[in-house]
Amino acid sequence: MKVNEIFFSIQGEGLLVGIPTIFVRLTGCNLRCRYCDTTYAYNEGTKMNIKEILGGIEKFPSQFICVTGGEPLAQKDIGKLIESLLKNRFLICVETNGSYSIKKYAGLKSLCISLDIKCPSSGSHKKMMLDNICFLTKKDQLKFIIKDKKDFMYAKEVIEKYKPVCPVFFQPVWQTDPAKLASWILRDGLPVRLSLQIHKLIWGTKKGV
Repeated sequence: MKVNEIFFSIQGEGLLVGIPTIFVRLTGCNLRCRYCDTTYAYNEGTKMNIKEILGGIEKFPSQFICVTGGEPLAQKDIGKLIESLLKNRFLICVETNGSYSIKKYAGLKSLCISLDIKCPSSGSHKKMMLDNICFLTKKDQLKFIIKDKKDFMYAKEVIEKYKPVCPVFFQPVWQTDPAKLASWILRDGLPVRLSLQIHKLIWGTKKGV
């Protein structure tokens, strides 16, 4: 398994925002979203087995782990990694880009799936497996990255059609005006949460935070 980085930081978005979390960023992604903030994870990384990954995690004082990327579900041994983390009683959030099936992992105890559905501004929205939304449970989360009004309307239509049972987050593309997105949410009375990536507000966009 190729690992881009393992680091300890504050979870900056979603249900666990603010919680000290161990991040395992895996290398490789099948998408090339226009606003991607982790392009360095497309190819850069070091091959590690699961024992080595667990060793890299153990030095940090947290039960919370976020497996991210890149795209974790593109890794052949991702199932073995998740199984090992669960056996070691970690509370896991797996961030996935919406283009791989999550059915195999839906409903696993102590595992939160963070499903990111891409909107038109990403250039990747046609590659989404929207039926994944049907596999989400109440402990999971659904996220849309919003750049403009077209993205907002697209995300609104998706949640109206699929009616997710989990919390839904609308997150502005970094360095776009969050006030606009907030006003659209309020105007339409959408049952969603605004997410602002607090790790970037604290440290900026540097690697390892």
